Amino acid sequence: MKKIFNKEFIIGICVIAAIVILIFGIDYLKGINLFSPANFYYASYNNVAGLEISSPVTVDGYKVGQVREIQFDYDNPGKIKVLLALDKKLRIPVDSKATMGSTLMSGNFIALKLGKSAEKLPVGGNIDAIESSDLMSSLSEDIMPAVNQILPRVDSLLMNLNRIAGDPALLASIQRLDGITGDILATTGGLKSTVNRDLPVVMSNVKSISHGLDTVTANLGILSAQLKSLPLNTTVDNVNALTANLTQFSKQLNDPNSTLGLLMNDPELYNKLNRVAADVDSLIVDIKKNPKRYISIKLL
Repeated sequence: MKKIFNKEFIIGICVIAAIVILIFGIDYLKGINLFSPANFYYASYNNVAGLEISSPVTVDGYKVGQVREIQFDYDNPGKIKVLLALDKKLRIPVDSKATMGSTLMSGNFIALKLGKSAEKLPVGGNIDAIESSDLMSSLSEDIMPAVNQILPRVDSLLMNLNRIAGDPALLASIQRLDGITGDILATTGGLKSTVNRDLPVVMSNVKSISHGLDTVTANLGILSAQLKSLPLNTTVDNVNALTANLTQFSKQLNDPNSTLGLLMNDPELYNKLNRVAADVDSLIVDIKKNPKRYISIKLL
């Protein structure tokens, strides 16, 4: 009786196991987990350039599945059917959309936009597909026309810059700027030497002024002490008394019943004084004219 586990049988089993491991390993490297439970849905696109098996399927940026198969739909020429393996817990509303997008680093992906309908899509159903232009198409359609419009302006700008750079007036201006820069450096050196020469003198003058200010401050302190020692209270009392006397004198002048008031306010007294003055004046005049009438001189 031949042995069942002969050498050829063991080699065959090893080969089959290696093939199975290779298949599962390739799927694992692609990110496909055959042992993970999933629900399968379909989406049809006109162009799947850049989309690969195991490309991610996301909802709001979170990965909820991956592309399991990409097949040409022979029943609908021009359509390519994509099999999506999604998380078994995810339920897809019937009004959901499957948009294909692209990134520079990770290639194309499918982004699900879940709808608001309460009715759920059955497993194996078709999700409405929306195709978005790839990155290169966007560059060609959106950016290149703007670049083509900018290029003539850039050419004219470069021509203007070349014309300005070759203008002799610009060269002359630069040479004048060199001269101005040299003058500024010379002026700066002169200012530096002047500061180094005159600064000690200025500082000594500042010190002298500071000493004089100290002297003035000391004298002000002495004057303040002297003013403080003066009998200001007595002086103020004397001024107040003098003010009171002047006030009393002013009241007497304004009082018609006082002597000073009568002298100041009685017109009759004024007229009498005028008459007396006139009589005295007449008497003096008469004495000058007729002195013998008033003076008698007897000789012995």
